[in-house]
Parts: sequence; C-alpha cells; structure tokens
Amino acid sequence: SFFGLIYNSFSFQNLHFSSWTDRNDASVHDIDISMKLGAGHPMGPLHLADYVGLDTCYYILKGWTEKYPDEPSFVVPQCLKEKVDQGDLGRKTGKGFYHWDGDKRGDPV
Repeated sequence: SFFGLIYNSFSFQNLHFSSWTDRNDASVHDIDISMKLGAGHPMGPLHLADYVGLDTCYYILKGWTEKYPDEPSFVVPQCLKEKVDQGDLGRKTGKGFYHWDGDKRGDPV
C-alpha cells in the first residue's frame, strides 16, 4: 500500500546512519538510543534493521536505488552490504549490528 511505502521509505532511509559507524563518528548504540530518545521511536534504525533482517533491508534499498537512481535519499550503506555478504543478517542468524539469542537482542557487535 502507499502508506506502507511511505513508512518503509522513512524507516529504511534511517539506515544511512549506519555509515557513521564505518567512520567511527558514532556507535551502533549511539545511533539507536538517539532515535529512541530524540525521536520517540520504540527502537532505533539499526535495531529495527536487525529485527527485520539485514538481507531484507538490503534488497529493499537496492531495489529503490535501481528504480530511482536520481533519488539521493535512497542509498545502500557499505556496512549493510558487507554484513549481508558475510551472512550476518541480524536476528535470524544471531548476528548483525547486534548479537541475538533468539528474539533477545544482546550487545552491539
């Protein structure tokens, strides 16, 4: 649905903050707690991505970048691609931006 597209595009665009971890500008915890406390989200964007599945997030973003190549807000962060390539898909594999024990989120990787 159209409303789902709007929500998902907003949610997945927040994954660009993951690139801040590549540059050591912020930690996974810093990014997630900032969105929780600053924006009132129930979980941060990296926690959400892990919960949904990093492969799912990757393929959605990749599809959007292919369909809308001139849209600067649709970007696939390098660290997301690397995690997917390594098989670290979040909750479903036990490791992504966080360590997971089933549905229980652990510490950041």
